[in-house]
Amino acid sequence: MAEDSLATTFLYTLSGEIQSGDFFEFDSLYCKYSFNQGQDWTLLSGLSEGITQISTKSHTKSYLSNPLVIWNFPLELTYSSTTPFGWPQIVLSVYGLDILGRDVIRGYGAIHLPCQSGEHSFSIPMVVPKSSTIFQEILGTILGRRAEFLSPAFIAQGAGREVTRVRSQGRVVVKCHVILRGFKEMGYSYARE
Repeated sequence: MAEDSLATTFLYTLSGEIQSGDFFEFDSLYCKYSFNQGQDWTLLSGLSEGITQISTKSHTKSYLSNPLVIWNFPLELTYSSTTPFGWPQIVLSVYGLDILGRDVIRGYGAIHLPCQSGEHSFSIPMVVPKSSTIFQEILGTILGRRAEFLSPAFIAQGAGREVTRVRSQGRVVVKCHVILRGFKEMGYSYARE
């Protein structure tokens, strides 16, 4: 980048991993991820979406009463922007097989990326949409067409969410390191914890 372009943009670098998932009775899960950001944000390096490997729970004796699904899937990206409006979010959707071997959604979740430099760890609550009637839920289970969002990015938006019925369905842990560059030169400040 040219020196004068650094004065008009700031850089956001994230390096980390989608570490694990806790989904109670579900096993053999994989996670799709994508990043949503505003129009002024430009992805300079890294992948904006991807998919983890399928992972199963460890069934050895441990101190955990509910073993975790471990992915340890790497994330790395760098954005440039001129404004914090449209701050990036990570959107996760976890899938697994039902008892008939069909691929079904096990949870959606989204969270804004950390806005401070340093090491961060966060637990993203996952939800699944509920059918509007019990009949639709039973029919969806039999036919393998359970309630799903048309796009996983829906969970990261505000529009239409007030009429969406969901239920809690586990959590996903993401750990990352963040580096911010050029914020002070652009006139933005952020508080340290």
